[in-house]
Parts: sequence; structure tokens; C-alpha cells
Amino acid sequence: MARAMLEYTKTVLNKVSFDATLFCREVQKAVTRLLPYEIEELKIFIQSLVQQNPDLDRCLIYLKP
Repeated sequence: MARAMLEYTKTVLNKVSFDATLFCREVQKAVTRLLPYEIEELKIFIQSLVQQNPDLDRCLIYLKP
């Protein structure tokens, strides 16, 4: 089930990537719900989104340990 949560989170982040504020809010939620190794995988996913939309880079602060 944890894997399903990661995939769901990726889907949501993809859908809200047009708005940096919503994106940051969803990243914060994801960090509280996911396991540590899933957060590492999420970082890689988010970095690929940031390359497409540089405005989202301000949300990377929520992924720092």
C-alpha cells in the first residue's frame, strides 16, 4: 500500500505543478505521509518536474532533512 501512496502523490504533484503554492502544499503533505526511502524517490521525481517548470524550485526546501 505504501507504494500506492507514492504513486498517488506523484499523480497529484503532476496535476498541481501549474501552481507553485499548491505544489508546495502537496509536497509538505507528502513528506509527512511517505516513508524515508520513498521521499528519496520523490526527490528525484520532483527534480525532473523542476527542470520543466523552474518556478517549482522553491518547494525543494521541504525535502531537506
